Amino acid sequence: MSLSASAVAPAPAAPTAPERPLVLVAGAGRLPELVAASLERSGRPFRVLAIRGFAEGPMRARAKASVDLLDVAGVLKILDAWGPASVVPAGGVSRPSPAAILNAAAALRNREVLRAMANGGDDRLLRGALSLLEERGHSVVGVHDVAPDLLSPEGQLGRHAPDEAAALSIATGRALLGALSPYDVGQAAVVAALRAVAVEGPEGTDRMLARARALGRRPFGLGRAQPGTVLVKLAKEGQDLRVDLPAIGPRTVTNAAAAGCAGLAIQAGLTLIIDRAATVAAADRAGLFVVGLRIDG
Repeated sequence: MSLSASAVAPAPAAPTAPERPLVLVAGAGRLPELVAASLERSGRPFRVLAIRGFAEGPMRARAKASVDLLDVAGVLKILDAWGPASVVPAGGVSRPSPAAILNAAAALRNREVLRAMANGGDDRLLRGALSLLEERGHSVVGVHDVAPDLLSPEGQLGRHAPDEAAALSIATGRALLGALSPYDVGQAAVVAALRAVAVEGPEGTDRMLARARALGRRPFGLGRAQPGTVLVKLAKEGQDLRVDLPAIGPRTVTNAAAAGCAGLAIQAGLTLIIDRAATVAAADRAGLFVVGLRIDG
C-alpha cells in the first residue's frame, strides 16, 4: 500500500543557528558610537567591550563588560566566554610602551610576537597586540570591514572642487606619500604644487597642520599660504587598517583651513569620515574642497 504525497507530513525545517555577535572594542572618541549605529542599521548583532579610561559615556553605558587597556588576560577571558564572530577595535587609545605590553603579556609566553611588538614602530606594535588575540582563535577585523558606509566615497563631496593648482598638489602628494609609505611615517602631507610643506610624523595630522600653518607663512604669521595648498591623506602601504585607518572630521577641516589649505584629498574606500555631514558642511563654509581619490593597487 502506498501513501499519497498529501498524506506524508513535511519534514520540519532545520533550525537556523543564530548569527554570532561581533565584539566592538570601544576606545575614545565618537567612532565607536558611529560604528555601533552602522551595525544597528545593517542588523548585525554585537556586544560592546569598553576600554576603561578611554570609552566615552554612551559606550560605557551600553558595554557588556569593561577592561583595562593592558589587561590582556582579562580581554582573552571575556572573548573566550563570548565566542564572537569577530573582534572590531574602534576608537583611540594612548599607545603604551613596548615594556608595558611585555609585562602585561608575559604569561602568554609568546616570545616571537612580543619581540616584534617591542622592536618595531607603532604599526608593528599594534599588529603584535592583535596577533595575541588571533593566536587564541579570535578573528580581528577593521571598521572598514563591518561599517563601509562610514568611509569616503569617490569624487567630490561638497560644493567646491579642486582647481588646476590643487590638482598638481594632489598628484605631488600622492607620489610623495607613496614613496614614503615603506618607511612607516605618517599618512598625510601638506603639499603646495611640487613642494612638500609638511609631512605627518608620530604627532598626528592636527599637529602636522599646525606646523604647516607656521611654515607656509612669512615671519610673524603674515602673508598667505601658496595657492593650491592641499592636505593629502592616504593609507600607508602594508598598513594594518584594523587599528590605524586614515580618518578626517570637522576638526581636520578647521585645522586645514587655518593652515591655508584649499582643500583635502583623501583615499576613497579607506578613509573614515567622522560625522560626514558635519565635515562636508564645515568644508563648504570654509570654501575648501573634499575629494575622495580612487587609488588602485
